[in-house]
Amino acid sequence: MPNLSRADLWSLEEYAEMRPTFRAQVMAHKKKRQVSFGEHVRLYFEDALTIRYQIQEMLRIEKIFEAAGINEELGAYCPLIPDGHNWKATFMIEYEDPDERARQLAKMIGIENKIWLQVDECDRIYAIADEDLSRDNEVKTSSVHFLRFELTPAMISSAHSGGSISAGIDHSAYSVDTFELPTAVRDSLANDLQSILKHH
Repeated sequence: MPNLSRADLWSLEEYAEMRPTFRAQVMAHKKKRQVSFGEHVRLYFEDALTIRYQIQEMLRIEKIFEAAGINEELGAYCPLIPDGHNWKATFMIEYEDPDERARQLAKMIGIENKIWLQVDECDRIYAIADEDLSRDNEVKTSSVHFLRFELTPAMISSAHSGGSISAGIDHSAYSVDTFELPTAVRDSLANDLQSILKHH
């Protein structure tokens, strides 16, 4: 499993110097790893680079430089790095107006379990949501969820041989018909699966 350790991180001083360049690199990378489902729902696919950036930013904001604090951030964020046989994503429901957002979140309970991806002609893969803690309740869902999509070996080999990846949402309050992910996103996601081939 690709993981990050303290050795992969810069010190606060080093990061202060590297941040402008690193941030530009990460932002360009992230553009190829986000997918919009209509106007108000977006998936941000995570990988070692996006999570490393997240950790460095947290250390910077919180001014954390002691080993225990750094290890705590690593422990919190590393589970969001894909394992080579899955995709992991942050799922965001975005409504600018707070009242509108509250109304929509009340209607969208369970949406995090209704979002799916599909590689070529393989079965749809429904997200496994919020394994760290439940983020919805009887009255509303959360505007942020963490999702995992588990792939079979057949799906992985199809993704590697150029199979298309499509997506959609089957939820009565926010339904999104099947659409194909852009090639740049497809290629970036296929890269998340490479490590499985090295182990077999």
